[in-house]
Amino acid sequence: MRATSPVHALRDELARVWAAQNPDLVAGIVNEMLAAAPQQPRLTRHGSWDWHLHFTPDDAPIPVRIRAESAMALVDLVRSGNVDRLKRCAADDCDRVLVDLSKNRSRRFCSEGNCGNRTHVAAYRERRATSSDAGRDGD
Repeated sequence: MRATSPVHALRDELARVWAAQNPDLVAGIVNEMLAAAPQQPRLTRHGSWDWHLHFTPDDAPIPVRIRAESAMALVDLVRSGNVDRLKRCAADDCDRVLVDLSKNRSRRFCSEGNCGNRTHVAAYRERRATSSDAGRDGD
């Protein structure tokens, strides 16, 4: 049996956030994530990036950095009352998640795999097939 990698464990942890759908539950999970990732917030700038925050040392392992960055992004969603922006892709055959940052909170599909396009094309084809079948019934 293969051991779960730290990144896979984090993926499962983040899945709990999307499943929670309640600010109190999300806050509890975020607090667990923050406790598991030692924080050393600091202002920095590099490359073409202007001043911004880093939450872990530059030499921190990737899973630690991902956990800290994810937790801090989730902190902002909880604090601003936007936990409802954590959504699952509406495509029937997709299990991805998304954060709906659209102005009117209308985003339904992830951007990977063109789920929205595939779903809309399938619906269009089904409507055309249904209207063609209805036209044949009248002949």
